[in-house]
Amino acid sequence: MITAAAASGPARALPRVLTVAGSDSGGGAGIQADLKTMMALGAHGMSVITAVTAQNSLGVQGAWELPVEAVRAQYRSVVDDIGVQAVKTGMLASAGLVEAVAELIGGTDVPSVVDPVGVSKHGDPLLAASALDSVRTKLLPVATVATPNLDEVAQLTGIRVESEDGLRRAAAAVLAYGPAWVLIKGGHLPTDAGRAGGHQAVDLLTDGSEEHWLRAPRHDNRHTHGTGCTLASAIACGLAKGETVPDAVAAAKEYVTGAIAAGFALGRGIGPVDHGWRFRPEA
Repeated sequence: MITAAAASGPARALPRVLTVAGSDSGGGAGIQADLKTMMALGAHGMSVITAVTAQNSLGVQGAWELPVEAVRAQYRSVVDDIGVQAVKTGMLASAGLVEAVAELIGGTDVPSVVDPVGVSKHGDPLLAASALDSVRTKLLPVATVATPNLDEVAQLTGIRVESEDGLRRAAAAVLAYGPAWVLIKGGHLPTDAGRAGGHQAVDLLTDGSEEHWLRAPRHDNRHTHGTGCTLASAIACGLAKGETVPDAVAAAKEYVTGAIAAGFALGRGIGPVDHGWRFRPEA
């Protein structure tokens, strides 16, 4: 005889992570990448969709942001009933959305990972220029960890990093806007710019007092769509599990490095990283 308790399954307390980001119809980045990452890392992923994109391996053909009230309603619906243990942000599109999301996160007492998405992998703009000041003054100050790549660093600070030595200066400039930690992603450095002869992807994590240099093999694979979304979501999963920021970032770096190595062709352009690489027989 199956009891009611047995029928409902074993009681589990999965870490709950909320992504606040745009939808990628091609499935490689955005909300779709975030939720795949959360499932792969043993978290329960939830979503607040901020924008809908028509997007594939060749680029972004269109983008439509949602009204602020729709974003706020989604957020409150999830947080007030289910609760969250970490929040991750991605594409926020406009100043109005940035400010609303910053206010929501500021009122939620959990770690937050801010991926200040400015452009897509293909160079398509995903954040209005008028929203940059709101990112600097409203969103970054409520971030536990900010994860800009070098293009986003240039957008936010005007600093262009061309070698590994410039990562520290970039980190200081972003920290000046108020996040507790910043992870400067050096994956866009020229392949001969690092001390390791270009064969490593190097990132710098710092809170202004301690530094953690994260290095991983640089894989010769063009199929890297969704890398930034995946990394930020993986960090949020670690924080939701109670890991320290350095531990969460180190584990996320390891996960995304494997996902990049396993990235696969899809469509006629740049394919996605493989979020489920650890589940493949060859992994």
